[in-house]
Amino acid sequence: MSRQTRKNRPMTNRRMFVAMLFGSMFRRRSRVLVAVLSSAVGAATLFCLAAVCLAVPAQMSAQMRQFGANLIVVPVSSDGNAARVSQDAVNAATEAVSSATGTAVNDVTTASYRYETVRVNKSPYMVAGIDVDQVSALNGHWEVQGSWPDQGEVLVGLDVADAARLTVGSTVTAEYLSSDNLKLDGAGATTTPRADATPTAGPTAAAGSSTPSTTAPGSPGGGTTGSDESAAVSQAEWRVAGIVDTGGDEDDIIYANGADVDALTGAANAGYDVVEYSVDTSSTPMSSVVEAVEASHDGIQAEPVSKITSGDTRIITMLNTLFWVVSLVVLALTLVGVSTTMTVIVSERRNEIGLRKALGASGRAISLEFYSQAAALGVIGGLIGTAVGYGLAVAVSVGVFEQAIGFTWWLAVLAVLMTAVVAVIASYSPVRRASRIDPALVLREE
Repeated sequence: MSRQTRKNRPMTNRRMFVAMLFGSMFRRRSRVLVAVLSSAVGAATLFCLAAVCLAVPAQMSAQMRQFGANLIVVPVSSDGNAARVSQDAVNAATEAVSSATGTAVNDVTTASYRYETVRVNKSPYMVAGIDVDQVSALNGHWEVQGSWPDQGEVLVGLDVADAARLTVGSTVTAEYLSSDNLKLDGAGATTTPRADATPTAGPTAAAGSSTPSTTAPGSPGGGTTGSDESAAVSQAEWRVAGIVDTGGDEDDIIYANGADVDALTGAANAGYDVVEYSVDTSSTPMSSVVEAVEASHDGIQAEPVSKITSGDTRIITMLNTLFWVVSLVVLALTLVGVSTTMTVIVSERRNEIGLRKALGASGRAISLEFYSQAAALGVIGGLIGTAVGYGLAVAVSVGVFEQAIGFTWWLAVLAVLMTAVVAVIASYSPVRRASRIDPALVLREE
């Protein structure tokens, strides 16, 4: 269609409405710019805060979970005797975590620990039988000098290495005695050894520790008596592959492959004293995960690690509070900015409105034009603000977590629509005054 043909087309009501709407906006560029900027600031702030509040909990949960487990599972015995978590219980608990968090079973980060007491240089130490791949994946924050152990090797805690004068590459001789692994009754006296000759773990969930307490090297009773010598079961020589320094209870433990501990004690598939999980709580409350795990199998108890979960919860609560407070303030400022601009525009177009009403225009038609103009300004400002807000959200995410966030289309559409609605609401008072202008009074003044 040629330009001349378009010019000769009849002027319909719709074309007239659009021409008047955009003509009014372009003739008052300074006023329109103020309204657009007000809407853009509101949209940018809302989108940035919303995007950060949606992405940060997941990113923060992932960052916090790099510092170890936030959930531990321990055995519970109804008859007061020592107990362990069986492999069936571990599988059931893992499936419960998977179901509660919506994570695939193979993607659940977990590690199991079997604790035994051994003698090194006649002093008692705790050795943990582990799956090296599981523990290294769960505890990415551990500082390891050397490497993680292979078969026939151990990872030694820093305090153990200092006390036993061990270095990377040293050979450590571990002696397993049944007398060191007796079950204790309520008074602390030794009784008949258990069939698997293992102690009960004593995790302290409130402190976030999942290791049992041990007798300090060189403490009373730490030496070997003739009775202890006769109770010796076996011994093994392991190479020190690495030394771990965490600043916690882990520094007092020797970590060996589970198969090596099985061979040393002569008891395979003896179960576990502690099972640790790194649970994503960004979308599922920890309390729900705990309930699901405890209901999955008898004889186990799930305990959140408070030092991690409490800090996670406080930060998320603070972010949500900040989002609502700032959002309300920004919405109020946007309302004031758009309302003021529309009031000035109505005042400037007072004579035009009076003339249109004198020619037969209804108050409803005039209100529709102003509301449409406000909505158009809100959409334009919302589009600009959403783009700016996304840039700010990416900058915040990269600066704090060193990880960019993706663009959320539904959030962008919501921000633009909300900005347009706020602009229309802000125009209510000036548009109401415009629809009530008396044409006779305006024409008389002219």
